[in-house]
Amino acid sequence: MLLQHEGTPIGEFTHINGERVYQALPKGDYDKTKALLFLPDIFGNSLPNGKLLADAFAAEGFATYAVDYLNGDDAPEDALSGGDFDLMAWIGKHGKAETYPHVLKTIEGLKQQGVKEFAATGYCFGARWVVDAVLDGLLKVAIVSHPSLLKPDEDLPAIKAKSIPFLWNTCETDQLVRETTNTWNSCSFGVVAKFDLDSSLVQWPKECQEKADEVFKGDKNYQRNYYAGVAHGFAIRGDPKDEKSRKAKEDSFESSVKFLKEKF
Repeated sequence: MLLQHEGTPIGEFTHINGERVYQALPKGDYDKTKALLFLPDIFGNSLPNGKLLADAFAAEGFATYAVDYLNGDDAPEDALSGGDFDLMAWIGKHGKAETYPHVLKTIEGLKQQGVKEFAATGYCFGARWVVDAVLDGLLKVAIVSHPSLLKPDEDLPAIKAKSIPFLWNTCETDQLVRETTNTWNSCSFGVVAKFDLDSSLVQWPKECQEKADEVFKGDKNYQRNYYAGVAHGFAIRGDPKDEKSRKAKEDSFESSVKFLKEKF
């Protein structure tokens, strides 16, 4: 099972039901009634790492479609470097009304092409729309890695009620640190952002990971992987030069493939 960390993606961009999608298809024969939706982080399909992951899923036999749910407005490559990019303003322009319809249109277009069953894997920002697709009854299998924008008290019981196989790839450093009453410092984003205290969590800290374990205790559909020593973003943007990060990215990919082959 080979995951290419660097190099040139081999899939292609196409349009499905009017939506721009990075399409990575298996070589040879494959089940054309099944599709894996790939929902990347805030960088969308701009950076090669996400497309290389989509290619890797395709190499394992899954027709993979990386949805341009950001409608071409991907965050710049240096968005998390602590520069002038206003991450919170960007997030404010990419709520459910602006993003999720692109996922739905892609699903509808694939159905028109004969796809009958869908799985999805979402990273960080993209995990929110995986959860929404689960709650809308659109998926057979779901995977999220270091998810963002989830509401634990609402989403976890609702996901459990859907009773579908769900894999969570989580990590040690994935949290917001409180600085003042309404100001939080994101450990991995490297920016300071203001949040309504009742709003969705931008990341998935230890407390949320443990809450999920509690909610899904004894549920055979639930699987959570935990990667010590790595931070938010590892599963899609992990540094291949850092041994822990590289191994965590590779293991989360391999675990996701195994989960899909068993459940989908």
